[in-house]
Amino acid sequence: MGKKNIGSKLALYPCPVAVIGAMAEDGKPTWTLVAHMGVMGHDHVMVSLAQPHYINSFIKENGVLSINVVDEGWVAKADLCGMVSGNKQSKADFFSWTAGIAGAPVIDDAKLVMECSVEDVYGTKGFDNFICAIANTYADEAILNDKGKPDYDAFKPVLFEMPNYNYIRSNGVLAPCLSYAKGER
Repeated sequence: MGKKNIGSKLALYPCPVAVIGAMAEDGKPTWTLVAHMGVMGHDHVMVSLAQPHYINSFIKENGVLSINVVDEGWVAKADLCGMVSGNKQSKADFFSWTAGIAGAPVIDDAKLVMECSVEDVYGTKGFDNFICAIANTYADEAILNDKGKPDYDAFKPVLFEMPNYNYIRSNGVLAPCLSYAKGER
């Protein structure tokens, strides 16, 4: 076979880095840094958060969250958000924000945000996995292509890779999907 078995390791990285937002006490937001997310269909995503996170109870209570995709312009602030526990310190003032249509806090610096309604919470060992319907997607016009879709070359989202715990850059388009199969490459 020529491959070494490295055990039961999660190997679906890199993934986009995002700051998850939810409304907490007194109408103030709280935030957490995450890269454990997944696509569940064209209109649903899953956000996986360790159960001790301060934000989890507010997501469950309010039923909405925002997924603020991090780019290089504000990765330092996002990283700091991941170092501070909401259980020990308020993160309400970490970011300038606006309320989305569904009521989730949307980070003003985020060029791409999905506002989601929580449909279910699936628990696994140590994690709350929020099954979410995408209610609204907000995009800065500067990152949209001529078809009105996000242009990831213009956007440059930050990616996270594990097991080395590094942030990495997206490095441009290799080729259009299915172009190899069509003999266009």
